[in-house]
Amino acid sequence: MRCFYYLITGMLAGCLFIATASAEPKDTLLNKQVKNFTLQDFRGKSVQLDDQREQKLVVIAFLGTECPLAKLYGGRLQKLADEFTSQGVAFYAIMSNQQDSLTEIAAYARKHEINFPVLKDAGNHIADQIGAKRTPEIFVLNQDRKICYHGRVDDQYGVGYLRDEPQREDLKIALTELLADKTVSQPSTKPVGCFIGRIREPDPDSKVTYSNQISRLFQKHCVECHREGEIAPFALNEYEEVAGWAETIAEVVRDQRMPPWHADPKHGKFANDRSLGKAEKELIYTWVENGAPQGDPQDLPKQQSYVTGWKLPQKPDAVFYMDDKPFNVPAQAGKRGVKYQYFTVDPGFTEDKWLKGAEALPGNRAVVHHILVFARPPQGKRVRVFGEGDQFLVGYVPGSREVMLPEGMAKKVPAGSKLVFQLHYTPIGVEQQDRSKVGLVFTDESKVTHQVVTAQVINEDFVRRRFSIDANNDNFKIEATSPPSDRDGVILSFMPHMHLRGKAFRYELRKTPDQPGETLINVPAFDFNWQTAYSVEKPIPIKNGEYIHCVAHYNNSDSNLSNPDPNKDVSWGDQTWNEMMIGYFNVAIPKETAEAENQFKTIAFKLVRRRDKNSNGKLERDEVPLRELPLFFQADQDKDSIVTVDELAAMIEKTRGKKTE
Repeated sequence: MRCFYYLITGMLAGCLFIATASAEPKDTLLNKQVKNFTLQDFRGKSVQLDDQREQKLVVIAFLGTECPLAKLYGGRLQKLADEFTSQGVAFYAIMSNQQDSLTEIAAYARKHEINFPVLKDAGNHIADQIGAKRTPEIFVLNQDRKICYHGRVDDQYGVGYLRDEPQREDLKIALTELLADKTVSQPSTKPVGCFIGRIREPDPDSKVTYSNQISRLFQKHCVECHREGEIAPFALNEYEEVAGWAETIAEVVRDQRMPPWHADPKHGKFANDRSLGKAEKELIYTWVENGAPQGDPQDLPKQQSYVTGWKLPQKPDAVFYMDDKPFNVPAQAGKRGVKYQYFTVDPGFTEDKWLKGAEALPGNRAVVHHILVFARPPQGKRVRVFGEGDQFLVGYVPGSREVMLPEGMAKKVPAGSKLVFQLHYTPIGVEQQDRSKVGLVFTDESKVTHQVVTAQVINEDFVRRRFSIDANNDNFKIEATSPPSDRDGVILSFMPHMHLRGKAFRYELRKTPDQPGETLINVPAFDFNWQTAYSVEKPIPIKNGEYIHCVAHYNNSDSNLSNPDPNKDVSWGDQTWNEMMIGYFNVAIPKETAEAENQFKTIAFKLVRRRDKNSNGKLERDEVPLRELPLFFQADQDKDSIVTVDELAAMIEKTRGKKTE
């Protein structure tokens, strides 16, 4: 299963700050002459623009050490330099962010193996002179040092989308055309990236300061991800760092891209709601407009403590690596990407384990797109609710990586179970290694009142590719209904899953399979980059005989910028160019009702679901093909023209028992 989110090549797996510049009717920077400047590189060597006066063209790339896109394009720019330097093209990288230290700039150049000058623009004077606003932002100067191309490197990445490969390599095309004495066919494109962290003049009379309100607000909503060693690309727990990101923070908050939260507030309340209230947003806007003042450091709140390396509230009781050696991720993998990798680990459980918390942790976030960890119990040891087995444990996906269950609730991992890792890797142009792991937190069985299982709602016809999502359809709908619950329980969380064409997802609680019910959660703007697990604030009761119904919409048109190909029908499949429709949800059932599966009932359930057109959890005569009617009549013990899962299981057990004899 190619899972829950496609971040920009792994590095954007964290709380991403990324933006595009406002479109202008005319690029006023074109034909502007850039004056000679002198800057120092990270080693302290002075470098001038005039050092390259003999070169035909000069490429100036404004970059940043922590901007996710600037990280992606560092190596790509070096490859362009390798290709074009011998043709008379010089390259400069300029770092204008106030928050980028010389040490960080040196590390950036070293990591991306950049051998052209990487310069520190202290006070952002050169960015001001040229007119640069973002990172990465590209300027190509001709021999008169006038700007003849301005914008992005290519079109692979944008706000809310990414492509497997660029459709247009803008910088490369511009250089090729200029070297051939041709007019640049597209001299201006929209730069995509983070605002340059400029030096600002704070308002000394501002009532809103970092030390007072903003630090507390970020501690509540952002620092969980934005701290050293965590999933986000930069930290937000020190003033100097935060001030450098001030404009970008205001922009992504205003655009509702950060903090990432996509549930409609009209339906349900959620314990992990990251969204900002109106008053909180206004505090951020005011602080940025006032120059991002620090205030009195004595007003800072006490810093929260975290478990190093883990988001779990406590150190894991057991940690298991996916393998005893790292997996080598290639530099490139073509359009189809790296095949899913599966690793099976024997944790050596000689007794049942009750799991109250788990976290999947990537060994190399730059290339790990997602991790799914399952428990594979020995035959006959699974517990099924809605016909699904309790095998899914935890995942590392966009917007979610750890699970802590409420007090008294736990997942059961039977003795003898194996752990199965599924990993999806995204190459970044440089060969990498990864050795991911999972941390488990156990509890005593005596403390467990409810067993938690992960169930799912799927459309069997879609899974079996009996229909596809139509090409050029911007609102294709797929619905699915669970079998009826066979016991009382409570719902703890939801995790809708679709791929790049996913548009919206809704869960309903229904009394009957064909009548509308109560909306439990609505995600009107599904984002594959952030596939959040939505944990309810208060468990939702679900009674014996009730159903979970899911409605998903897909945008398979060219208005969906993430769409790999709007002109193709799309069927079910693991990869992101295919689609999925899965309504995951965690449900807790009283421990005393959680009995191990009956293998015959498991087979029966799968057979019923395959033919159950009206999703009532039973087989009716008109749902059964003619050739299978003899088996239908044989299974229908009470002769009511309806076959239940129990009736079919009894027939299978009886038939197989006779074969065994």
